[in-house]
Amino acid sequence: MLKFIPVAIFLLLAVPAVADENSPEYQRALELLAETPLIDGHNDVPWQYRTRVDNRLEAIDLNDDTTELDPPMHTDMERLRAGRLGAQFWSVYVPPAHTGDEAVRIQLEQIDLAHRLIERHDELEFVTTADELERSFSEGRIPSMLGMEGGHVLNNSLATLRMFHRLGAIYLTLTHWQSHDWADAATDAPRHGGLNDFGREVVREMNWLGMLIDLSHVSPAVMHDTLDVSEAPVIFSHSSAMGVTLHPRNVPDDVLDRLPENGGVVMVTFVPGFVNEDLRQWGAERAAERARLESLHPGDPDAVEAGMEAWLQANPELQADLADVADHIDYIRDRVGIDYIGIGGDYDGITTVPVGLEDVSTYPALVAELIRRGYSDDDIRAILGNNVLRVMRDAESVADRLQSERPASDAQFEDFE
Repeated sequence: MLKFIPVAIFLLLAVPAVADENSPEYQRALELLAETPLIDGHNDVPWQYRTRVDNRLEAIDLNDDTTELDPPMHTDMERLRAGRLGAQFWSVYVPPAHTGDEAVRIQLEQIDLAHRLIERHDELEFVTTADELERSFSEGRIPSMLGMEGGHVLNNSLATLRMFHRLGAIYLTLTHWQSHDWADAATDAPRHGGLNDFGREVVREMNWLGMLIDLSHVSPAVMHDTLDVSEAPVIFSHSSAMGVTLHPRNVPDDVLDRLPENGGVVMVTFVPGFVNEDLRQWGAERAAERARLESLHPGDPDAVEAGMEAWLQANPELQADLADVADHIDYIRDRVGIDYIGIGGDYDGITTVPVGLEDVSTYPALVAELIRRGYSDDDIRAILGNNVLRVMRDAESVADRLQSERPASDAQFEDFE
C-alpha cells in the first residue's frame, strides 16, 4: 500500500479502458464471480476516512458516487456490486511514524472506524472465519474482514496482538515501509537481518491465534525467517512477482519456490509500479532526478519543482495496464502452480491505477483476461478465493491444535534483549 495525504491522491489517474462486457469471456467471468467469492486482500477505504474527514463516518457515504469527491475514490457500494466483489480484507493501517502508545491508540481508532463502516452498510457483513465468509457470500452479502498493516502497532506486546485479534483483526502485515524493533522492511535499512527472536515469537503467537501472517512489505530475510518458523500458511496481501518487476515490494523467486511447502498465497496487487518494469524504472529515474535537483538547489524548492516539471515534460509518465497484472499471475502459475495465487488490489491506497483496472468495478475484466489466456474454471476459482479459503482454514486448524497443546505465550519483549 502506498499512503499519501488525500489532496495528492488520484491526480494522475489512468485513462479508463472500456471492457467488452458483451464478450463471452466477460459473461463467463460474471458467472464465475457469482459462484466463487473473489476475496480481495487489501482495500484502504478506512485510511481514506481518516485522512479526508478525520474518521467522521457521516462525512463520506459509500452509497453515493465517490468519483464525485475531490479527489475521487476507487470504492463505493454501487461499484463494489458492479465488480462482483465476493469478500474484502479492509486495511486498518497506522503509519509507522506513529509509535508506542500512540500507535496502539490509532490502531484502535481505525479498527473502530472499520467496524462502524461495515455495520453502516447492509451489503457488508463482518466475519472472521472461512465458514462465516462462505455463508455470508452465499446469502448475497460482501463478507468483510480486518487486516492490520505494520507490526509497529503492537508496541512490542504479545498481549496487544491478542487483543487486536479479539477485536477482529485476522491478519497482520509484519512491517510497513520502515523496519522496527523486531522485523526488517523491504524498503528500509535492515536492523536485524530478518526477524529477531521476539519477531519469531510474534509469528508463533499468530499461529496460536489463527491469525494470518502477511509478508507484504517485509524484507526477503523476514520472508524466509517466517517460513522457517510458521506452522501455518502465510499470505502476501498485496504484492506481485519480482521475477517480472524488480520492485523490492514484490516476492523474490526463492521465496515463491517455498510456497508449495508452506501452502501460502501471493495476492497479486494492482500497484502500477509493482507490475510494470518500465514504469518502475521510470519511477526510480524520477526519484534520482529529484535528489539531484535538491542537491543542486538546497533550500530552493521552487528551483527543484521547476526542474522536475522540465524533467517530466521530457520524460512523461508511463502507464501499466490490466495485462501487466495478468502477466504476474501467469508468472506465479508457471513457477509454482495455480494454488498459490490470489488478488490484492490495494484500491484507495494507491495514487494511480492500471488502465483497465480503474476501480473496484473492474474485477470482471481481469477474470475475462485470464479466461482469454486459457485459464480453466477451476484455475480461476482457485485464484478468486478458494486458495485464500484454504489458507484461512489451515490457519484455523493450526490454531486449534496449538491451543490444545499450550496456553498463550507469557513472553515479553524484554525477555529477548
